[in-house]
Amino acid sequence: MAGTGHGDRLASAAEKAADSKGFERAARMGYVASGVLHLLIGVIALQIAAGSGGSADSSGAVSALAAQPGGLVLLWICFLGCLALALFQASRVWLDGRGRQGKDAWKVRGSAATQAITYGAIGVSFGTVALGGGTDSGESSAGWSAKLMAQPAGAVLLGLVGLGIVVVGGYFIFKGATGRFRKDLTAIPAGIWDRAVTITGTLGFVAKGVSLAILGILVMVAAFTADPEKSTGLDGALHALREQPFGVLALGAVGAGMICYGLYTGILRARFAKL
Repeated sequence: MAGTGHGDRLASAAEKAADSKGFERAARMGYVASGVLHLLIGVIALQIAAGSGGSADSSGAVSALAAQPGGLVLLWICFLGCLALALFQASRVWLDGRGRQGKDAWKVRGSAATQAITYGAIGVSFGTVALGGGTDSGESSAGWSAKLMAQPAGAVLLGLVGLGIVVVGGYFIFKGATGRFRKDLTAIPAGIWDRAVTITGTLGFVAKGVSLAILGILVMVAAFTADPEKSTGLDGALHALREQPFGVLALGAVGAGMICYGLYTGILRARFAKL
């Protein structure tokens, strides 16, 4: 009985913390940070389409942010926002799963855990650069691909990872094309807010899905050719897109779509997300 009472008090305390307005505002800053990251990736993608240099991935985007006036302060704000959002989503793994049974409970917990990991990873990107570090995502991707291929059946495992990324990309495209992203939001006021959600959400999710699908294909190619250097991360995927027929136009469209995704996440989801 005592153990049950202690567990109930912990659950109550955790629930109150998750419902705190201050915690909620901090968590919403995580969406703002993610939006800034994707908006910068979109801008860099447009620059690549126009023939300029730049690294169109999280490391390149964070480095670009750090180079702006007050960049270090912005990096720490983004880091703390992502950390708060990751903690909020982690709390949902436990709190939102209570009272649910079977597949429904696992679906809710799986979604919350995935988001906690995602925003935690984004936060690490901001924090690493804020502390003076930096990584090349292309080299990192090739590195972990090489390590995975060195394991028994590594090529098969890497191919499955690539396939999984393609599936996730396909889900993003589906979510954007069908408007299912609206389920993540509270009621949207009619008029300009509703139109903004429709345009940025649709174009943004489709563009992000396309970039993920290309990234997954490159990972699968690396597995098929036993060449981990072909797994070059998001920046490599977007550069590869530019080399295709009509690639400049396609990359320009993806870049514009990523900017839309950044605006959707950083402004609209930050304001209207269900928390």
